[in-house]
Amino acid sequence: MKDYGPNEIRNIGLVSHQSTGKTTLAEGMLFAAGVNTRMGSVDDGSTTSDYRSDEIERKISISTALMTIDWKKCKFNILDLPGYPDFIGEVQCGLRVTDLAVLLLNGVSGVEVGTDMSWEILDKNKVPRLIFINREDKEHASFAKIIAETQEAYGFGVVAAQIPVSEGDGFNSVIDLLTMKKLTFQNDQSGKYKVEEVPADLKGKAEELRNAFIEKIAEADDAILEKYFETGELTPEQISQGLRAGIRNATIFPVLCGSALRNMGAQPLLDFISDYGPSPADRASVPLQDAEGKDVVVKVDEKAPFCGFVFKTLSEMHVGELSLIRVYSGQVKSGEEVFNSSKNISEKIGQIYELNGKTRKETGLLRAGDIGALVKLRNTHTNNTLCDKKNLVTFASVLFPEPVVQVAITPRSKGDEDKISSGLHTLNETDPSFTVEVSSELKQTVLSGQGEIHLAVIISRLKERYGVEVDQKKPKIPYRETITGKSDEKYRHKKQTGGAGQFAEVWMRSEPLPRGSGFEFESKIVGGAISGPFIPSIEKGVRQILEEGAIAGYHIVDVKAIVYDGKEHPVDSKDIAFQIAGREVFKMCIQSAKPILLEPIYDVEVKCPEENMGDIMGDLNSRRGRILGMESQGRFQVVKAKIPLAELHNYSNTLRSLTSGRASYTRKFSHYDPMPKEVETKVIAEAQAEKAAAH
Repeated sequence: MKDYGPNEIRNIGLVSHQSTGKTTLAEGMLFAAGVNTRMGSVDDGSTTSDYRSDEIERKISISTALMTIDWKKCKFNILDLPGYPDFIGEVQCGLRVTDLAVLLLNGVSGVEVGTDMSWEILDKNKVPRLIFINREDKEHASFAKIIAETQEAYGFGVVAAQIPVSEGDGFNSVIDLLTMKKLTFQNDQSGKYKVEEVPADLKGKAEELRNAFIEKIAEADDAILEKYFETGELTPEQISQGLRAGIRNATIFPVLCGSALRNMGAQPLLDFISDYGPSPADRASVPLQDAEGKDVVVKVDEKAPFCGFVFKTLSEMHVGELSLIRVYSGQVKSGEEVFNSSKNISEKIGQIYELNGKTRKETGLLRAGDIGALVKLRNTHTNNTLCDKKNLVTFASVLFPEPVVQVAITPRSKGDEDKISSGLHTLNETDPSFTVEVSSELKQTVLSGQGEIHLAVIISRLKERYGVEVDQKKPKIPYRETITGKSDEKYRHKKQTGGAGQFAEVWMRSEPLPRGSGFEFESKIVGGAISGPFIPSIEKGVRQILEEGAIAGYHIVDVKAIVYDGKEHPVDSKDIAFQIAGREVFKMCIQSAKPILLEPIYDVEVKCPEENMGDIMGDLNSRRGRILGMESQGRFQVVKAKIPLAELHNYSNTLRSLTSGRASYTRKFSHYDPMPKEVETKVIAEAQAEKAAAH
């Protein structure tokens, strides 16, 4: 592959709702460029980008895949990004470094929840985009309906650049509205096509849509718009200039169409991107911070000091870790020493690869604007910045959404704890969108991720790569204990053995505090009834019960404990005696002060098509949800509710089942609330039974 400057590079990301054809479209691009000698298939597991065993087995994209091709004097770095919401972290990482997104829509289903999620990430990262309506060869495909729907959802910057001549099983040609030519594809998956005149019966419609497209192009540049008002037409140079500006500034979202499965449309799409898609040099300067934390900008310039962003870490069998990096300025060579400003440590650059899925081709250099893979960096992972040591800068990290699904895991074989810990640590470096918490409170190791499939993949990779198997359980809920009344108790601890004994007597009051206040301890001892050095011992005992609980074994919150009297012995009173007395009297205080259990409540937002609203609302009500309101977002409705965490187990599975995968949800901790008495009774009984079994 020849050397390419920033103007000749196209970094594109393929995004969509799940199962819309991204991976198959990528196959068409690779085949068109001569990288592959035939089209791979998702069904038979032969695609370039879905090459991992779990992707082949599940027939879905799970990880980001990088592919590289030459096309019309340009270098294309193509990122095939997953469509399932479980792997939204991969999409966020990939779109962080792309200069143009190709957003695929299903020619039958149109705008779906995953489309909306992708669009929101694109907006957040200010990524230019074009739209490819796929599956034009399917029954009930309707280009006109889908484009109208897309304009309703995302505005009238969405404009047709192509239209299908016919749809459904007979689909084999499109009209290019810029050239006003008909492109008729061969029906052999070769992707080749012949250029013909527009049929007379479609000329009027095509000219009408072309005029709308040209008008939108003119609006992208004031000088061009003025010329358009004067002449009513634009020259090819003006069209090219205006279209490039409109795409770059995200005021125009051109719509192309085709059938990825039949390889109809990949070549015209590549032509369009090479002619009009933004290069790294076209994009606005990238914001980042210098060594003092001040905002600076780095221009895409090969001669500037080196800086790059590691947006994805891949862990490959027999290779180790690969760090996918986008170089923003300067260049990086094999053998050089660079600086990881995110971790304040130097790194030696080893081999540098261009990738096509699992196929690697060594290259000794990456220039500004390019994307490639660095091998076996010791301390560098996803979200790290590499730069010149003399010019320290740091890119902002990709922020991942709150996990929505949890599972507790235990090793199936004794002695595997360390293997599990190191395996999860390594997997988390490749996928920071899941979290691992070893909870001392709940005595569980809890995995939290973006969906059931996400967690299943992590557990599967744990077994495949590290040889450890785990059992899965429903995670315990971190309930809280508190009181609703006041109490006054005293406790005498007296123990006599052969030698010195133990003696302590503590009188204590307890009272509730406002929700969220935590815990307060106060001593009102007067007259030396208990010596000063023993007061901290009492508090230490109290804090043991705060952790252990007095009702069902959960942390105690929002309580004030007041020590106001007691007795001590000149010989037998000691630290341990007052710890025990403090612990026992506080437990008695809690148990006699009208104790209750609190449960964690989460803010939940469910995004779903309007026709699923009834089912969604009914299900939320059955989960003790409190509906806060609804709002429309394009074709979708967003339901906001507060729901107990205990009722959210397996909710993403239920949601997928209720809506055929067309809904998504997010959740975030809100507060603790008293739980209904019948639920509380059940939780306490379960806790007591578990404690009895343990003993």
